[in-house]
Amino acid sequence: MQDARTKYVVISPVRDEEAHIQELVDSVVCQSVRPVEWVLVNDGSTDRTGSILDGSSERYPWIHVVHRPNRGFRKPGGGVVQAFYDGYRALRTNDWEFLVKLDGDLSFHPDYFEKCFQQFASDPWLGIGGGDIYNEVEGELQLEVNPRFHVRGATKIYRKACWEAIGGLWVASGWDTIDEVKANMFGWNTYSFPELHLHHHRFTGAADGLVRDRLKHGEVCYISGYHPLFVLASCFYRVAQKPVLIGSAATIYGYLKAHWTHLPRVEDHSYLQYIRSQQLRRLFGLQTIWR
Repeated sequence: MQDARTKYVVISPVRDEEAHIQELVDSVVCQSVRPVEWVLVNDGSTDRTGSILDGSSERYPWIHVVHRPNRGFRKPGGGVVQAFYDGYRALRTNDWEFLVKLDGDLSFHPDYFEKCFQQFASDPWLGIGGGDIYNEVEGELQLEVNPRFHVRGATKIYRKACWEAIGGLWVASGWDTIDEVKANMFGWNTYSFPELHLHHHRFTGAADGLVRDRLKHGEVCYISGYHPLFVLASCFYRVAQKPVLIGSAATIYGYLKAHWTHLPRVEDHSYLQYIRSQQLRRLFGLQTIWR
């Protein structure tokens, strides 16, 4: 039954998710605690995604669909946030307690959100949370390992007070790290819930290829204000991960390319001071938001 004490809204930017979107719809519709509103943003899909979303909206009055024109290509990072904000502006509910950003290629258990909000209830300073992402690799589900403070961008739940404190999302690549660093800087906690699993039906980076994904990661490190020594140490640490050597080289190249081409980056002095001090502490084995 709907828990009247939990009022949350969901926004899902989706593009060409015909193969998976129905599983997401079924997962949300079957929740023991349903959202008061769900805005699905069709970000210029060229397959049947739009018609599937419209069908869901016709069946459930709390589901709304926003259709964006096709820009002609997939635009990770900034494009996703632009689509998200189209959904945010379309919200009819203003007095929500939690805001959820949810990708179109996920499925999860019927009590997922109920258990997520139990986590928020037990920690009043939890600002951003969500379940752990599992990808299917060679027929087995494997955990997508991330830093302690990180909640995957595919499934983020924002407490309203935290959302207002961080000023929303950076409209570019790196948004799903910048939001958490800002939240921690303002005293909020951010972490994933290891006992709550989501099945990610498309491996992270699969749409662009693994090398391109590592190149994009290097760009994100620059945009997010990462300390160069931290980026270098991270690349050495990951040198044996697939794609071996090439992945780390692509990350370094992406970081340097972003510097050479002067990609727009976060220029907030207090934010930069905070994240770089945290990263230097991490390199010296001290307590940080990373662990």
